[in-house]
Amino acid sequence: MLPPLFAAVDPWILALSMVTVAVTLVMGYWAAGKSRTASDFFVAGRGVSVGWNASAISGEYLSAASFMGVAGMVMSSGYDALWYPVCYACGYLFLLLFIAGPLRRFGAYTIPDFAEGRFDSPIFRKIAVIFVLFIGFFYTMPQMNGAGTALAYIFKDISWFGQTGLPYWVGVVVVGAVITLNVAIGGMKGITLVQAFQYWLKLFAISVPVFVLISLHGGYGKHLEANRPAATPAIATTATNPAAQDPAIQSPDGIRRELLPAKAPTDDVWLNPFGPLTTKAPRAANLSPEQSRPYALLYTYSLIIALVCGTAGLPHILVRFYTNPDGVAAKRTTMWVMILIGVFYVFPPVFGTVGRNLLPELYNATGSRGPDKVVLELPLILNRAHAPWGAILSGITCAGAFAAFMSTFSGLLVSMTGALAHDVYGRMLRPQSTPNERMRMFKWCAILVGGVATLLGCFVEKLQINFMVGQAFAIAAASYFPLLFMSVWWRGMTTRGAAAGMLVGGLCALVAVTLTNFSDLGWIDLKPFWIAHPLLRILCEQPAIWCVPLAISLMVLVSLATRAQVPADIRMKMLVLHAPETLGLKQEYVRDHDGH
Repeated sequence: MLPPLFAAVDPWILALSMVTVAVTLVMGYWAAGKSRTASDFFVAGRGVSVGWNASAISGEYLSAASFMGVAGMVMSSGYDALWYPVCYACGYLFLLLFIAGPLRRFGAYTIPDFAEGRFDSPIFRKIAVIFVLFIGFFYTMPQMNGAGTALAYIFKDISWFGQTGLPYWVGVVVVGAVITLNVAIGGMKGITLVQAFQYWLKLFAISVPVFVLISLHGGYGKHLEANRPAATPAIATTATNPAAQDPAIQSPDGIRRELLPAKAPTDDVWLNPFGPLTTKAPRAANLSPEQSRPYALLYTYSLIIALVCGTAGLPHILVRFYTNPDGVAAKRTTMWVMILIGVFYVFPPVFGTVGRNLLPELYNATGSRGPDKVVLELPLILNRAHAPWGAILSGITCAGAFAAFMSTFSGLLVSMTGALAHDVYGRMLRPQSTPNERMRMFKWCAILVGGVATLLGCFVEKLQINFMVGQAFAIAAASYFPLLFMSVWWRGMTTRGAAAGMLVGGLCALVAVTLTNFSDLGWIDLKPFWIAHPLLRILCEQPAIWCVPLAISLMVLVSLATRAQVPADIRMKMLVLHAPETLGLKQEYVRDHDGH
């Protein structure tokens, strides 16, 4: 018998979700017992195998944006949202070809370690730490949004202080507290096993419901064909469409399609590669489809640059390569990550397409109550004829959603906490501190960062999960990607050049996306300005197309102007970055944390 507060909650959904949380905590606590040194906390002892690390990176990378956001954005925006899963996977090709191996061969605990070691500049470490925090906090907000969405869905029918449904912020606080505790007690070694397990849980949770749904309600191809204008009569609301007296329309392919509400994009728009996502700004300015096309192309190219380059500039992903034994293992890990996440991304677009036909009522809501919850809600349609299998499958997807935002938030928390405990405390404030003191500071910093991330997550309910992640990628693409790519492959880079490009490019991207978020949240009224200047709206919402070239250009120009300041030992550093490990040049830049 459930307590009165939980009496309205589906027991299958609640049980499977809570089991996921419990297993995460137990595995984290067990793995934490093996974290005894600072190296364990920061880089998992540099002994993670290729298979484990590939699974852990995939688990960390496949966030709430991948599990819930991609499906929600495909449902709400159609074809032009498919750039997200494609580019999320393609970004690892850049990592494989240009960054993974050299970064591991250089040897460090954090990316700020690499920045200081490459340029012999303690000041540059401070700049690098700032951007670890900027990117990290921007990336934690959509994870918290996913947490609030999932718990609000699970407890949508409970009575809470005279209101129906659990408030969004409660889910954010609960999940934030659980993950903060997990990271504080185990560090990197503590979460590696958890994240590897969570990848396979997410793959199971996203794939099994898809196979069941398409076996009972038609395949993906039939659902896609049902949205083609030539195959389906124009759908309108019940007030304007005479055929809407029937609750659904039968397409020639046999798909029983529910009526689309007025807020849903029409079929021709939904199937257009320049759909609601990329043409939002010009449509708000009342431009014709022909006039909108150049704006849509600009938006698309900028989004591609942000996602591909941003993947190669995410600190919480990059630090994972320091857990591999060597550069060869890091490159093999990257190759397997491409395969693992590529398999996963086959499934979320299916949820978005099927959800458009079978759950169109989600179009009438926004934020945590809209299309972003289609992955959680869609399996419940099976309860109409196959109860309780719909609830069981919905419980499985809820468990996958928990695994998604918990694994990614764990990695982000470790990355930001490591920057504070290792770089700020251990390198700037108290260089003479002992490894045990830095481990203790890691725990306190985890609590601090987790608290701030949870607080920020409470304010972004209205924003789409994938949209926020895309903006975090844009900041990473304009700051860390140029730094790493140019530092690894151009020996002429100087400290001033790197700092100028990273600061200007990263801060421009940060200011631009913050401006659009404040506007979308209603904190500042810029709607008339955006309508009058659709080009500026696109350049602010997706700034990678101008911020990344700006950052690289500044790095080149300032470095050429200060070429006398190239580090004296640059040839040896380039050898360390690129020479095969068999030559014995690989170094561990930071060794004092282990007491060496």
